[in-house]
Amino acid sequence: MSRQPTASLSRPFSPSLWTAIGVALTALGCAPPGPATSASATEALRQTIDMGSPLSARVSYLRNGDARGPRLILVHGTPGSATGWTDYVTRPPVGLEVVALDRPGFGVSGPDAAVTGLAEQAAAVIALLPTDGRQAVLLGHSLGGPIVAYVAAQLAAEQPPRLRAVVLLAASLDPAQEVIHPMQHVGAWSPVRWMLPRTIRNANAELMALKPELVALQNMLARINTKVVIVHGTKDDLVPVANVAFMQAQLKNAACVQTVLLQGRNHFLPWNSEDVVRDAIRSALEPACF
Repeated sequence: MSRQPTASLSRPFSPSLWTAIGVALTALGCAPPGPATSASATEALRQTIDMGSPLSARVSYLRNGDARGPRLILVHGTPGSATGWTDYVTRPPVGLEVVALDRPGFGVSGPDAAVTGLAEQAAAVIALLPTDGRQAVLLGHSLGGPIVAYVAAQLAAEQPPRLRAVVLLAASLDPAQEVIHPMQHVGAWSPVRWMLPRTIRNANAELMALKPELVALQNMLARINTKVVIVHGTKDDLVPVANVAFMQAQLKNAACVQTVLLQGRNHFLPWNSEDVVRDAIRSALEPACF
């Protein structure tokens, strides 16, 4: 998988090459379907927070719901943005405050370049945890899954009362399942990289850096001691369902692990399985697994 295509690289880039790059990245999940509600419905809900080290960037997020209840923090995959959660933000689950962030490097959050480290991405999520004694529920979709797992492992060691539960939605945690598409090497080549849209450029950088990040995260997963709900489609061609067995094996110290397998469903669960996702959120708030 490390061999780089060489045809056409010595002459001007053709539309067919750009098309090939776009198709390859789309196949990797960089052009997912979206919510039913228009993103314009969230304009009045947007806020920002200025992050210090290690990010030193402004992070944008959407916020709505019951500010007296637990805070549900929604973490998108790659590329994605907070507006991918518009249906959940504009119609928040009863009794919950919902926060959906533009992860660093996406949407209107800084920086302009990709932030490929899980620790740095996790810092943005931690900055949005409640500071008034309320607990948080973290939900991560796709690459958002390892980010919320990192946060959960860190909080378990340092501030366990702050976290109520974690929902891993079509989450990519198993390093053995990560494969780099040959066209990603083309997208990472400097003359090509800077001609790609920021969102695709940064998504490609994240995906290419993900496997070693997951290897390091694996050693942290046993720290997670809160409730975990896993939701995955059996026909997920982007993040294989084999990730589920890996998560179940690694989360051995979780308070309990509840797994929901959706027969015939693909990777885009936030939009094609909203009812199941909302059920998973409700289940995460319960004290036990079912």
